[in-house]
Amino acid sequence: MRGADGRTTIPTRVAGLGGTLQQPLPPLAVPRGRPPQPVGAGRRTAVRERAGRRLYAIDGIRLLAALMVAVHHYAGTHRVDQPGNAIWDRPVSDIMPTVFRFASYGWIGVEIFFVISGFVICMSCWGRSPRQFFVSRVMRLYPAYWFAVAFTTAVLVALPGVWDRLRARDVLLNLTMLQSGSGVMNVDGVYWTLWSELRFYLLFLLVVATGLTYRKVVVFCCAWGAAAMLAPVSGLPLLELLANPDGAWYFIAGLALYLMHRFGQDLLLWGILAMAWLMGQRELGLRIDEVEHVSGWRGSVLIFTVFLLAMVAIALGATDRVQGKWLVTAGALTYPLYLTHYAAGTTLINRLRDTMDARVLVGVVLAGFLVLSWLVHRFVERPVAGMVKRGLDTSFARMRNARGAA
Repeated sequence: MRGADGRTTIPTRVAGLGGTLQQPLPPLAVPRGRPPQPVGAGRRTAVRERAGRRLYAIDGIRLLAALMVAVHHYAGTHRVDQPGNAIWDRPVSDIMPTVFRFASYGWIGVEIFFVISGFVICMSCWGRSPRQFFVSRVMRLYPAYWFAVAFTTAVLVALPGVWDRLRARDVLLNLTMLQSGSGVMNVDGVYWTLWSELRFYLLFLLVVATGLTYRKVVVFCCAWGAAAMLAPVSGLPLLELLANPDGAWYFIAGLALYLMHRFGQDLLLWGILAMAWLMGQRELGLRIDEVEHVSGWRGSVLIFTVFLLAMVAIALGATDRVQGKWLVTAGALTYPLYLTHYAAGTTLINRLRDTMDARVLVGVVLAGFLVLSWLVHRFVERPVAGMVKRGLDTSFARMRNARGAA
């Protein structure tokens, strides 16, 4: 209510009169130096502050996913469970049935990589220019990859009989990381995932070039998801190549999770994540039917769902207290381990399978590749990435200067 002088008043009952008296309402006290905050401002500020912190839990999940994939390749694939296979010589389910039962689901680590990639790429590109995005991806991907191509080729030359060796010209083309686009085989079969990653980077670069915002990333997720659904029935090979229907929804899930992390949850982001889960569970089933042939759909979907829930917890800050330098190291080992473990590791198992218990052998080979991964990170990735960055920065600076001179 307002009094005759225009000031806000509150009704106050006068004792014994049974009526009310209009009294002025005292002005609200506002702390000096701090303007009134809108409703929800504190929560949004806390979300933005959280968005700038390192997420150590993701480093741990990345290494776990890499170990899942490695154990799967050593002891859980359809190939190693065949009689007379080149790696174990007899079905691995006969040699170590319990390990095989769990390892048969390890391929889901690849889908986990894709989700994490969507999250991390969006996080690392926020506020960066296309040039910075390009330089960061080259620095991150190529040094360890070049080493892996050379290392794996050397192992296959020295220890033939398990994997076919590529011609020298095809090995050299593998150094570009573009061999899948030219119809050339990979030096190591695990490199197929890099082709999916590169197509994701190419599409996302278009968004980075316009400046990342919540709205633009949401529109990108919806547009890419629609293209991925239409591509298989469109009859357009180029659309299917760019839309990447086999992997698109995993990357989209990662993008939605990062938006939750940076801006907080809302119904639209939950809807995108739910759609990604629904499309993802179908892709899991297709991969089991067409490629893996060793695991069940229900178990695969359960593992994928648990992982997505863990990522939701990370995005919403439930794991902010999880810290440790060892987790940073664990995350750094992931990429070199993934690149080097498969062809070279199964070749070593072929040579050593009669020297010790199969379970011990898998553990020893894994430990050896973890050590190799640390060496690659310390003595290849770090120094080469630094040189690549300096060289690319110089090249882009020269381009800017040349454009200004013209």
